[in-house]
Amino acid sequence: MNDYAFPFEKLRVWQDAREWISGVHEITKSFPKSENYNLTSQLDRASVSVAANLAEGAGRTSMKDQAHFSQISYGSLMESACLTILASDRGYIDDEKLTEQRKSISGIANQINSLRKSQRSRAK
Repeated sequence: MNDYAFPFEKLRVWQDAREWISGVHEITKSFPKSENYNLTSQLDRASVSVAANLAEGAGRTSMKDQAHFSQISYGSLMESACLTILASDRGYIDDEKLTEQRKSISGIANQINSLRKSQRSRAK
């Protein structure tokens, strides 16, 4: 996709988060029905929040505001990491999938941190 209608679509971190979210959704579809309103819902919502906050931040005019939403996005990513580990503890995610998720989360975390650092430096 080369035609970007919105500023956030240009962000590599948003693109990577979008791809990761699809993977999270595939994983949560296999969780037990008893988790629909617990881990499944929480993990789906937290992961979507990562991309949504990156998008909201990209729509802000001040770098300080952009950095603030990048920080919120990072917090949602850490919440997703925690929920993924808890799902693994309950046996809903196997070791291979957990390793894949941790790798993806780590890569996105590094990108968000770099973005936030850049936004903060331009806010001064």
